[in-house]
Amino acid sequence: MSPPTLATAIDLTDMDLFVQGEPFELYDELRTHSPIWRHPATADEEPFWVVTSHDLITKAHRMGPALSHQTGPGRDGAGGITIPDVQMGPGIMMIMTDPPDHTRYRKLVSRGFTPRMVGKLEEWLRIRSHLIIDSIDGRTEGDFVVDLASELPLMAIAEIIGVPQKDRHKLFEWTNSAIGRFDPEFQNEHDPYSPQNGTMDAFNMTIYAQQLTEEKRRCPGDDLMTKLAQAKVTMADGTETELNDLELSLFFTLLVVAGNETTRNAITHGLLAFQEFPDQWELLRRHPELLSSAVDEILRYGSPVRLFRRTATEDLELGGTHIRAGEKVTLWYTAGNRDPDVFDDPHRFDITRTPNPHLAFGAGGAHYCLGANLAKLELEVMFEAIINRLPDIDVIGPPELLRDQMIRGIKHLPVRYGTVASANAA
Repeated sequence: MSPPTLATAIDLTDMDLFVQGEPFELYDELRTHSPIWRHPATADEEPFWVVTSHDLITKAHRMGPALSHQTGPGRDGAGGITIPDVQMGPGIMMIMTDPPDHTRYRKLVSRGFTPRMVGKLEEWLRIRSHLIIDSIDGRTEGDFVVDLASELPLMAIAEIIGVPQKDRHKLFEWTNSAIGRFDPEFQNEHDPYSPQNGTMDAFNMTIYAQQLTEEKRRCPGDDLMTKLAQAKVTMADGTETELNDLELSLFFTLLVVAGNETTRNAITHGLLAFQEFPDQWELLRRHPELLSSAVDEILRYGSPVRLFRRTATEDLELGGTHIRAGEKVTLWYTAGNRDPDVFDDPHRFDITRTPNPHLAFGAGGAHYCLGANLAKLELEVMFEAIINRLPDIDVIGPPELLRDQMIRGIKHLPVRYGTVASANAA
């Protein structure tokens, strides 16, 4: 099969490509002609596979350790194509492990994200969504990301982990440093491995996690860090052991970053989608009962996580293509979520779309997102508050996009708030 025309001219390892916007035309061409395509080597990267169809991404997710998350020679586990070791803990951070290790680690935190536990937060989240909007009353313009989109996810993950709310903006700063390792606003883009690039924030986060753990051991609370500080892990040989300081710090880092950053971006992508399709905004205002399906469509259309990386641990076949052990395989959710074989008119934002088997939380398998229930609730609560209290909100400038491969992030979005309705009126 001849290589797609656009693909021969585009380098998917070039992060500047994504600062200009999402290359949906390229995804469409790849999905049509080469749904699993071998990206040629670049100056910094060996060849790797690009998977763009919904079906093949789903199959890849269900292949288990054959497509491994773990680090090792030539592997980075999660994320774009390359990830600095300073940001991740090889083989220990849950997102970078395979079953059975992943299963053991996952059990430690899963109880904090069950539908029952998340449901307990619903009224708490609803009250705070109104407090967030109250805080902008009297202002005509602002940055939607900083003022609104980031706040509810930060409040929620701080509450779940057991971080005092007064410290939540430290989490925001650390998250920006972690995900912005290649972005000039947050880091030195010329040297992503520079000691200036997140090392001090990573150190500060580690110190904070250790201090928080010690505090939870002295004064236990009803939160995840207390549970983790007291937890024992059953190892492969049947023995039980407590989590060490490194493991606890890595759990803290994963929960903080994954617990607020993707939801923040999903909320922002949602507002941009409503601006692009104003008929859907009016439809949701007239029919708030569509909030649940609107949230799924925001997650499909916005796809806040662009891709994840896997490494083949054995020779295997995917979509009739032979992949050799040791080769990199990238799964592009932004492409799979616009697959016309699964979604009618996939480039249209349609809040009535059902069913909506989007890939925003993964595609099944052992690594399906633990925080899916929480993220959907946060989106629903936040947009419920926005449509009622900021009905005339308007985007007044282009979004500033994050320079990164893995995360389809939005750093800033200038908006005009318009009239802020009272909470009682809403």
